[in-house]
Amino acid sequence: MFGPMPTCYFLTAGRGEASTELNAFDAALLDAGVGDTNLIKMSSILPPGALEIEISPLKKGSFIPLAYGERTSNIHGEQISAAVAVGIPEDPLEAGLIMEFSHVGDPNSCETIARNMVMEGMEVIRKRSILEIKSISTSIEVTRVGAVFAAVVLCA
Repeated sequence: MFGPMPTCYFLTAGRGEASTELNAFDAALLDAGVGDTNLIKMSSILPPGALEIEISPLKKGSFIPLAYGERTSNIHGEQISAAVAVGIPEDPLEAGLIMEFSHVGDPNSCETIARNMVMEGMEVIRKRSILEIKSISTSIEVTRVGAVFAAVVLCA
């Protein structure tokens, strides 16, 4: 194992605009509260028994494991959205599942798609009963270059 098993998580989302895609993405990360950290993108498994916590300030420069969806656009007037959903299994000894989704369109349909992906991944593919699905989404109507970001952040 490379580090401690994550025991908690939180959902966060942000959006931003700037003159370039990378700067807009950076603004979205700052809006979500993870902009001054080193993100480690992971596949989409929630460790068994992990507990949801309130969003808390992260230590600047720390390495943060997370699953995220994101999208950028430079098309004026376009609405872009990102969402994540996490499936909590009924059996606390089983792993949960995180799904990410982003698209051109509204945040409600984006979040619905992510939630449906969790249901299929848990109930159909893994044959695990779901206790609860938690989700978050965000969107922006682009005026310059826009970015959206939604994530499940894992912590020890």
